[in-house]
Amino acid sequence: MLNRIAMLAITGGVILAQNETPQRTDIVTPAPKVYTVQPGTRIPLSLINSVSTKNAAEGDRVYLESAFPITASGRIVIPPGSYVTGTVTQVKRPGRVKGRAELYLRFDSLMLPNGVTREFKSRLGGVDGRAGEEFDRREGKIKGEGDKAGDAQKVGETAAAGASIGAIAARTAGGAGIGAAAGAAAGLAGVLLTRGPEAVLPRGTTVEMVLDRTLEYTDSDLEFAPQSRRQIMEAGSSTPKKERGVPLGRRAPLSGKEQ
Repeated sequence: MLNRIAMLAITGGVILAQNETPQRTDIVTPAPKVYTVQPGTRIPLSLINSVSTKNAAEGDRVYLESAFPITASGRIVIPPGSYVTGTVTQVKRPGRVKGRAELYLRFDSLMLPNGVTREFKSRLGGVDGRAGEEFDRREGKIKGEGDKAGDAQKVGETAAAGASIGAIAARTAGGAGIGAAAGAAAGLAGVLLTRGPEAVLPRGTTVEMVLDRTLEYTDSDLEFAPQSRRQIMEAGSSTPKKERGVPLGRRAPLSGKEQ
């Protein structure tokens, strides 16, 4: 009897083993799709804080947000309102006799609305044409306006005022000439004691960032679920405290690719 029970148990085990589906080991998980933003892509940005050669110093932070969507493989990968941080790398104030103000900027990182961040070192590619400053594309620097006409006007106006005062004071024909000479000297001294125009980029100025390397994103990186401002700030909490708390700009979604 015991032998019969043992045989039945063995037979049942064999049948169960035969019915088990063998585990497949040749299943390969597909790699996630990668969306690539190529080097040289131009990304329009809007300044959140103003920058001026009058009070800026090397190492100061610059805060911007993207102003136009950037796409890759038919999908928006950098939506409007993405944050960009930059750094002032060099500042030159205008001279008192000659020399224009100069400002150099570098872009360091880009954070999507969901907190996904990429770091890089990108350059400035252009400045809003409405700004009075001049952009040197070859050297990547912003130059302030020259003021030669203003200097000449200042000398002329002071000379004219000096001539009037000299004529009244001396009441002679030569008095006007002496007053004009004194006025011209005073005007020239004023020019030598004052600096030329500063280079200023007001808040809201549009600039272009040119990527110097490839940026890659996957589908999970590009999940832009609706979030509150607090959630967005918490997602970027790894950034220094000084860089947090910048208001998120809202813009209507656009389509297209800017390169």
